[in-house]
Amino acid sequence: MANYADFNIGLYFTGLGGDNPPPYPVTFAGLEAAAREKLEHRLFDYVAGGAGDEHTQRANVTAFEQWGIMPRMLAGAAERDLSVELFGHRLPTPLLMSPIGVIGVMTDDEHGDLATAAASATSGVPMVASTLMQDPLEDVAAALGGTPGFFQLYTPNDRDLAESLVRRADAAGFSGIVVTLDTWTLGYRPRDLQHATFPQLRGYCLANYFSDPVFRSRLAAPPEEDPEAATMHWATTFGNPTLTWDDLAWLRGLTDLPLLLKGICHPDDVRRARDGGVDAIYCSNHGGRQAATAPALDLLPAVVEAADAMPVIFDSGLRSGPDIVKALALGATAVGIGRPYGYGAAIGGQAGIEFVLSCLLAEADLTMGLNGYASIAELTPDVLVRGWDKKASA
Repeated sequence: MANYADFNIGLYFTGLGGDNPPPYPVTFAGLEAAAREKLEHRLFDYVAGGAGDEHTQRANVTAFEQWGIMPRMLAGAAERDLSVELFGHRLPTPLLMSPIGVIGVMTDDEHGDLATAAASATSGVPMVASTLMQDPLEDVAAALGGTPGFFQLYTPNDRDLAESLVRRADAAGFSGIVVTLDTWTLGYRPRDLQHATFPQLRGYCLANYFSDPVFRSRLAAPPEEDPEAATMHWATTFGNPTLTWDDLAWLRGLTDLPLLLKGICHPDDVRRARDGGVDAIYCSNHGGRQAATAPALDLLPAVVEAADAMPVIFDSGLRSGPDIVKALALGATAVGIGRPYGYGAAIGGQAGIEFVLSCLLAEADLTMGLNGYASIAELTPDVLVRGWDKKASA
């Protein structure tokens, strides 16, 4: 079994050939700075920004700093097994790529969804593909190769359209449907408001709608003939503010694929979802982009307890390998990253994404090995130390 930490050795040996630094930054701060230089400023702010004063976004990140990892020596952790079981799939790592609704326009060729899918195919890290794509979901699913992928649904207020999107995702070969619950309307995002711009209102990343037979049937003219009218129709159908728990049976009935609810953070909501036939909980506060709330990591333990044996996916604030390990130790079955791979896409397309994934997995692998943990199963809450703050200890 090859350790993901071997990636580090590869970088060192490459450097022996002369002045050959890594092609991309190896830290989140470096990735963010490089993406800032590369992306158009409004697009960068859309990706990097958060809701309100962005305190929730910052708190998502700093919440990880409150936990330390207890080292155990002579544990025989020279070889590590990072694999996890999820919906009958044995995944090589616990890492997922969370949905990014503008990943399609973050690469030079504006086919970032396909680049992400290709990186998923080569790395074995599943992609959670957003409803908001620059290429149709069928094309993205085909690019995943043998790696399972998941389709994230922003439930529109047109039920026929929602059913069409889910059935297309099922037919295309996606392995599960992730319903995002916290984005029935846009949060208060000062950076976007200051620019008075929103990418989708400019017609970007709407390929799944423009290619959908139900959506097209609602238009007076096809999107290719009148893209502005099609975009305005999208804006009137995007969210569903009336969606309630009474609609869960309808959502569950749309597909036999595993159904995940994204944005669940309260134990009572976990139990209602479980009773309603949901297959997994996706604990997330949308990376601090939608509403001011508690740091998602602080909510994870109670979600895991309420979920019982049901899988729990977690994202919001992960920036490093130790973050991955800590979220797993708090009970997550798998963890999603967003901005890190998004910045990788911006500066290097598929290769940039693959590099970021390699860095994160190498650091997670080393974090486990050097602390004496050989498998994900060994990562329990007992391996964490509460109250440790790396800033205070520096």
